[in-house]
Amino acid sequence: MRYKLLQEGDIQVCVIRHPRTFLSKILTSKFLRRWEPHHLTLADNSVASATPTGYMENSISYSAIEDVQLLSWENAPKYCLQLTIPGGTVLLQAANSYLRDQWFHSLQWKKKIYKYKKVLSNPSRWEVVLKEIRTLVDMALTSPLQDDSIHQAPLEIVSKLLSENNNLTTQDQESIIVAIAPLLENNHPPPDLCEFFCKHCRERPRSMVVIEVFTPVVQRILKHNMDFGKCPRLRLFTQEYILSLNELNAGMEVVKKFIHSMHGPTGQCPHPRVLPNLVAVCLAAIYSCYEEFINSRDNSPSLKEIRNGCQQQCDRKPNLPLRLLHTSPDLVSQEATLTESRLKPVIVTSNEIHVEVERNNTANQKMTASVGNDSEPNLIDCLMVSPTCSTMSIELSAQADRILGCYVEILKMLSDYDDWRPALASLLQPIPFPKDNCSSLSFLLLFFSRELKYVIQRFAEDPRQEVHSCLLSVRAGKDGWFQLYSPGGVACDDDGELFASMVHILMGSCYKTKKFLLSLAENKLGPCMLLALRGNQTMVEILCLMLEYNIIDNNDTQLQIISTLESTDVGKRMYEQLCERQRELKELQRKGGPTRLTLPSKSTDADLARLLSSGSFGNLENLSLAFTNVTSACAEHLIKLPSLKQLNLWSTQFGDAGLRLLSEHLTMLQVLNLCETPVTDAGLLALSSMKSLCSLNMNSTKLSADTYEDLK
Repeated sequence: MRYKLLQEGDIQVCVIRHPRTFLSKILTSKFLRRWEPHHLTLADNSVASATPTGYMENSISYSAIEDVQLLSWENAPKYCLQLTIPGGTVLLQAANSYLRDQWFHSLQWKKKIYKYKKVLSNPSRWEVVLKEIRTLVDMALTSPLQDDSIHQAPLEIVSKLLSENNNLTTQDQESIIVAIAPLLENNHPPPDLCEFFCKHCRERPRSMVVIEVFTPVVQRILKHNMDFGKCPRLRLFTQEYILSLNELNAGMEVVKKFIHSMHGPTGQCPHPRVLPNLVAVCLAAIYSCYEEFINSRDNSPSLKEIRNGCQQQCDRKPNLPLRLLHTSPDLVSQEATLTESRLKPVIVTSNEIHVEVERNNTANQKMTASVGNDSEPNLIDCLMVSPTCSTMSIELSAQADRILGCYVEILKMLSDYDDWRPALASLLQPIPFPKDNCSSLSFLLLFFSRELKYVIQRFAEDPRQEVHSCLLSVRAGKDGWFQLYSPGGVACDDDGELFASMVHILMGSCYKTKKFLLSLAENKLGPCMLLALRGNQTMVEILCLMLEYNIIDNNDTQLQIISTLESTDVGKRMYEQLCERQRELKELQRKGGPTRLTLPSKSTDADLARLLSSGSFGNLENLSLAFTNVTSACAEHLIKLPSLKQLNLWSTQFGDAGLRLLSEHLTMLQVLNLCETPVTDAGLLALSSMKSLCSLNMNSTKLSADTYEDLK
C-alpha cells in the first residue's frame, strides 16, 4: 500500500494523561473543531512534545526519537504508535489503521533522513560514504510513501555532498553517480547535481557513465521539461551531454542516433515536448557563443575599450559558460597589436573566435569621435562603424567550429522529420537571433543564417502551407528568412536560387497573391528582374503576374519589366502568352452576353474555360456551377468576370486555394454558396476581406466555431 508523506501542519496534537505514558491523540485537520482548545501544529524539525501536566508545549526533534513502533501487545489501544524518547514514551493514536501506517512510515522517513544528513555532512572514509549513499537510495526506492521529496531529498543530500567536496577521485565520482542513478529515472537532478554532471561531461566525455547513466536522465529532461527558464542548469547539462556524444569516435553519428531515439521509430513522435526542448537547447547553446564572443573579458578588452583604443581587461564573465571557449596564449599575444597601426586590420579576439575588419582613416575618425559615448557599443557598430569598411570575415577555430557545428547539425536533423517540420518552422519563424540595429546584423545572425540554409531549404520544399508560410516575417516591419536569403540579404550566397524557390512555393499557396506581389515589387523588384535576366522561370512568371494584375503603376518600370522579359527566350515566350491572355480578357469582359448562366452537371474546369473563351461575358452576374466537377483551378477564369455577383459552387471540389483567389479579385461578389465543398477554416478566413458579401452558405463544410465567429 502507498502512503502520502506527511507535511508540516498536516497533524494537530492534543495530549491526555495516562498512568505510564502520555497518550497523544493526533487528528487531521477535519477533526480540529472537536479539539479546538488544545491543538498545536508540528514544527519543521519536530514531531510533538509533552509535559507532565498533559499538554505538549516543547517540541520533540526527530533526532531525539530513539524508536518508532506499532503497538502490538494484547489489549493495546487501537491504531497507536509508540515513540521512544529520552525520559519516556509517547503514544500517538490515529483514527484508522491507514492513518496510523501513514504516520509510522512518515516518522521513520523523517528520522532516517536527518540521520543521513548528519552522517554525510562530515565524510571521513569515502568507502563508508558510498555504502551509506547506496543504503539511502535503497531506502528511497523501497519506501511505501508517495511524494516528490522521497526521491528529491536523497538527491539534494548527495548534491550538497559533492559540491562541498572537490577532491574526489574520478572513480569515486563515477561510483556515486552510478549509486544514485535509480533515483534519476523518475526525477530531474537538482541544480548543484546538474553542475557536477556538466563538469563530469567536460572532463570525461568518453566515460561509460555518460552513455549508460546520463542518457536516460537527458531523455527524461527532454520529454518532460516544461520550461528551461525555470531550470537553466538542466538545459546546460543537456548541452554538455550532447557535446560529450560528439566527442566520441563516431561523433555526429552518435548524436544522430540519440535524436532518432528521442523521436521514436514511428512517423509521429509521441512526446510533444521533445522538439521544443531540443530547439531551446540548440538555440541557447548558439546564443551562448554569441554572448561569450561579446562579453568575454578574460583574454580580450571590451568592445567599448576597443572602440576607444584601450587595452584594459575586465573581470566580467558570462553566466553559465558553455564549453565553447578556452584560453589560448597565442591569442592573448595578439591583443598587443590592436593599436599598433590604425590602417592595419583590427583583430578582436574572444579566445577562439576572430573577427577581422579592414578599414580606412574615415572609420578611425568616426571611432575617435565616439569616445565620449558611455553606452556599450554592439559588435557590428564597433567593427562596421562606417560604410567604408571593406571586408568582414569571421574565423572560428577547429574546436569552436566543431562545437557550434554540432548544434547546427541537430537543427538540420530535426528538419528532416516530416512531423517535426511544421512545429520547427513555427519556432524559428521569429528569427531567434538578435538584430543589433536597423543598419547591420549581429555576428550571430550573419554566421548562423548561412549555417541554417539547409533547414530553410527544407521549409521551402515542404508543400504544407503551415511550413513554408513561416519563411515570411512574423509581422510587418520585421525581417523573416525570406528577406535574409533574398539577393542582397545577409545570408544570400547562391545568386538567389533559394530565394526563387521560396517565391515559387509561396506563390502557390499564398492567399494574398496581389499583396505578396506588391511587396515584391516594392522591396525586391531589382533582384527579381536580375534573376529573370538569368533565365529563372519563377522570376519570369512573377514579372508577368505583376503586369497582368496591374501591380506596377509607373510606366517606365513597366517598360523595364517588358524589356527584361524580352531579353530571354523563356521570358519572350511567357510575355507573348500574357499578351494573348490580355486580348482574350478584353473580349471576355466586353459588354454583352447573358446575365445568368448554369453549367450542366459533371462539367469540368476545361469545359468552363472553353465556354468563357467562346464569347463576351461582360454582363454575367449569376453563375451556377452546382454539382459539377470543377475545382479550385477554375478560379483563374472566374476572377476575369467583372460583373459577377452571385456564384453557386454547391457540391463541387472547389477548395481553399480557389477561395483565396476569389477573395482578392471578386470584390463585388454578393452571394456565395459553398455547401458540401471541401473548404476549411484556412480558406474561409480569406472571405473576411469580401465586404460586399451578403449571403454565404457554408452547410456541410469543415467550418469551426471560431472561424464562424470571425466571419460574423
